[in-house]
Amino acid sequence: MQKKTLRYRLYPTGNQTQALDHQLGEACRLYNAALQERRDAYQYAGISLSYYDQANQLKEIRALNGCDLANFSCSQDVLRRVDKTFKAFFARVQRGETPGYPRFKSRFRYDSITFPSYGDGARLRPNGKLYIQGVGEIKVKLHRPIACRIKTVTVKREAGRWSACFSVETAGAPDTRMYEDIGIDMGLESFAVLSDGTVIDNPRWYRQAHAKLRVAQRRVARRKRGSKGRRKAVELLQRAHEQVRNTRRDFHHKVARELVERYSVIFVENLNIKGLARGRLAKSVTDAGWGGFLQILRDKAAEAGCVVWSVNPCGTSQTCTCGAPVPKTLSQRWHKCLACGLSLARDHVSALLIQGLGRSLVS
Repeated sequence: MQKKTLRYRLYPTGNQTQALDHQLGEACRLYNAALQERRDAYQYAGISLSYYDQANQLKEIRALNGCDLANFSCSQDVLRRVDKTFKAFFARVQRGETPGYPRFKSRFRYDSITFPSYGDGARLRPNGKLYIQGVGEIKVKLHRPIACRIKTVTVKREAGRWSACFSVETAGAPDTRMYEDIGIDMGLESFAVLSDGTVIDNPRWYRQAHAKLRVAQRRVARRKRGSKGRRKAVELLQRAHEQVRNTRRDFHHKVARELVERYSVIFVENLNIKGLARGRLAKSVTDAGWGGFLQILRDKAAEAGCVVWSVNPCGTSQTCTCGAPVPKTLSQRWHKCLACGLSLARDHVSALLIQGLGRSLVS
């Protein structure tokens, strides 16, 4: 079974919006209280609290603090988020990094609540509306049917808009097609180059929207902190960024769908995307969204019954298909081998090498 998330737009009324905001505020208050308890326990008693320590006290905490979060399972999920935050913090410390200590969240930055068990506090009604405990039945745009088993429901606020994310389980389809593989070289000048010579252009979504984002960011900077005008400006900035994200995500989905429909085996580079995003090309790497694309590609491949293999890209830009070394600087975009006479675009050669490495792994 494969897990995936289906997202649908919600259209709450004015009263329902206030109720949803209230539920998020209560979840945020519980999150901060749980974080404070962990800090105090370690600072004054030298004790590290676990999720189970706090979950066992949840009924008393909700009663004493007047927590108005309607669903008890939602409260447990908030404690799991705190536990996950601290586990990630300590894992980074053990790796020798210097992470910042987990911080409190503003009610304007706590933007989602999760119902861990479908039917317990959140359920789709026969009339097509989504029932949320403490809020009521909310109009939802079901642009595609949900034919899978729903596991969890997350209600999310983003740029003043609401959406419901359903985590579902689906069975992957067996691949009945003839074997056909392809190698993919990810890049910045072009989004990707395939081993058959196909070039997928890089739209550079962030660069295109840079002027609009700069104006929106300046509008936020000019507003007084804490004012309604600043909150409105922040919302407009969030919507501008959301538009860039949605455009990028749509592009990724379309490219991934085309690839999994054409090929049964896909070879990609095992890139250190986090490391590349800290370099001098960080903005371009982030704009391309390689990590998001590769995750979408793997998810769609599992659904379609094809396979995605990751290969080590070391040396693929400095080697010829014949095995001879062909050193090149980053500015040199053309590959010319003196040993075998091959003359091709360097990204095309890299894609061919990735395909060859992948085939050696499969065999």
